[in-house]
Amino acid sequence: MPARKRPPAGSKFFSRRPASLELHLEPFRHYLEAECGMSLNTLKAYTADLKRFADWFAKHGPPSLSDVSLKLLGEYLDDLYAAELSATSIARHLVSIRMFFRYLMLEGVVAESAAELIESPKLWQRLPSVLSPEQVDRLLLAPDPTDRYYLRDRAILCLMYATGCRTSEVIGLAQKDVRLEENFCRVLGKGNKERLVSLNPVARAALESYLKHERPTIARPDSEMLFVSRSGRPLTRIMIWNLVKRYAARIGASSKVSPHTLRHSFATHMLAGGAEIRALQEILGHASIRTTQRYTHVDHSRLKAIHSAHHPRG
Repeated sequence: MPARKRPPAGSKFFSRRPASLELHLEPFRHYLEAECGMSLNTLKAYTADLKRFADWFAKHGPPSLSDVSLKLLGEYLDDLYAAELSATSIARHLVSIRMFFRYLMLEGVVAESAAELIESPKLWQRLPSVLSPEQVDRLLLAPDPTDRYYLRDRAILCLMYATGCRTSEVIGLAQKDVRLEENFCRVLGKGNKERLVSLNPVARAALESYLKHERPTIARPDSEMLFVSRSGRPLTRIMIWNLVKRYAARIGASSKVSPHTLRHSFATHMLAGGAEIRALQEILGHASIRTTQRYTHVDHSRLKAIHSAHHPRG
């Protein structure tokens, strides 16, 4: 499909289109999915951001989207600051609004976008928190036979740390995606990009045990998904979140530990072990090397902390 071009400025096309915000939300969602190929999670985030903007716009906005000004958008951002949203969240809201108005320009609904003139709030580069190798070992062994589905839970934890997979990638795994005999999994990442990730002996053993002894007792006969709940249905993101939180609390780890902490820990430990950053980028499924490079800062910070703690002049 050839790239669409927006109508030229001054075109009569603009005056023929309705300019009510709500009318364009659903078509915009279809545009992101069909033409931009955005993931389901990104679609949900953009939809939620724009729903909030639409509610605010209904009370404070002008009759037409063509009349949206820089001042109006600034007032909306002030409202987000007043609601004590983080700089990261506000930046994402602004990206959602920019994308929406770019779409409106493509559709000929508005002639120009004031959203392009607003700078994103400056973001401090926050280093991701990681677990030490010793903490990871304890976390992987935290599920025990007293837990209802401890083989499944242990397999999930082992898989997440062994591969660095995102939560969405883990819950999206089907049985056919796991090749135990070849020690790898096929995962579908952001933007529907497929990649292969390796399984270490610990993850392979945990998966074999789960598939042999536990999954057959809870999965529905027609289920293709690898990990299922007690009802036999696929797991959800919140289930994985609660699972990691529960076992992290059991070993006395920080309350800030989340599923993504295992991904951060995997990446940091890989770099500390000598992995090439380009190879790590492919393993993690990062589109940009800049995203992967933040883990070099994590490792440097860890080395500085060790130096300060143990050097006599630290």
